[in-house]
Amino acid sequence: MELIANPKPEQMIQDVFTITHNSSSNFIEANTQVVSLEHLKKDCIIPVFSKDNESTISHFQFINETRQIAKELFPELTINQPNIRVSHIVKGRVPSAIGKPAKELKEHEKTIYYERCAFLIDIPEAKQVVNNNELNLSIGGVRAYNQENLYSKKSLEKFKIFIGFKNRVCTNLCISTDGFSNEIRIASISELHNKIRELFANYDRDKHLGTMENMSKYQLTEKQFAHFIGKVRMFQHLDRLEQKTLFPITLNDSQISNVVKDYYGCSNFGRQKGGTINLWNLYNLFTEANKSSYIDSNLERNVNAYELVQELGISLQNSTPNWYLP
Repeated sequence: MELIANPKPEQMIQDVFTITHNSSSNFIEANTQVVSLEHLKKDCIIPVFSKDNESTISHFQFINETRQIAKELFPELTINQPNIRVSHIVKGRVPSAIGKPAKELKEHEKTIYYERCAFLIDIPEAKQVVNNNELNLSIGGVRAYNQENLYSKKSLEKFKIFIGFKNRVCTNLCISTDGFSNEIRIASISELHNKIRELFANYDRDKHLGTMENMSKYQLTEKQFAHFIGKVRMFQHLDRLEQKTLFPITLNDSQISNVVKDYYGCSNFGRQKGGTINLWNLYNLFTEANKSSYIDSNLERNVNAYELVQELGISLQNSTPNWYLP
């Protein structure tokens, strides 16, 4: 299978009466809570590099800057408010509250910040229908302070940014390789601004849509799916040197179990008559299972699923050997 862009994206539009798009689930679910941008701005302290007391770039600054860039790049479209999820709260207190029992602390005596933060900004008017699923253009990112050395002097800070699509059936994120960067390292907001614009400019939306559309053209039989799942589980236990010769699998074993569970039970992306499953549905089973990943590994695993399904498709089209297929 040659996973390339459809030169006529309008051909992807289906009969609107068959489009599935309703969902109320979250784009990430593991150990997270919803907060507002205003909360991050007003209620959270900003961590510093301890040896020189230099400030880090806050979650609020990161999200707000990304949203402003989206407004610049898509001035004619509505840019939704960010959907923000955080985890690993770090609590503290003001000096005047030293020695107070925790239950007696007043709100103004408490300090908090969140070690990890993920956000999603939808651009609902930039939508497309792929394989009878309505997708809308989305951008977002992740900041994880646990990946910084806050005990040293100020250094380049790490951010993760993506632009891709959200499947409105189940809020699964569809992120391609060229729409994601997990190694943005910058020292200032202005540098972050430039890096985000650069990533968005290099993203090939039509190619991404064409690749996802083509996934539905190839399928696995029940026997092939069972073989594939078995190999995926075996991968985790291979010798590290042998793993390096194969396509990597980043979902954990419990997530793979959820893929199997949804193969049988998911009404949107489960098995078809006779036990077959096309690669588009398989891809969505993987991205659905990935929503239980922690914030700091979620985006990488999402992209890994995209690349894995492409790998399977190319093998099926060209009848080339693949360790994961019989």
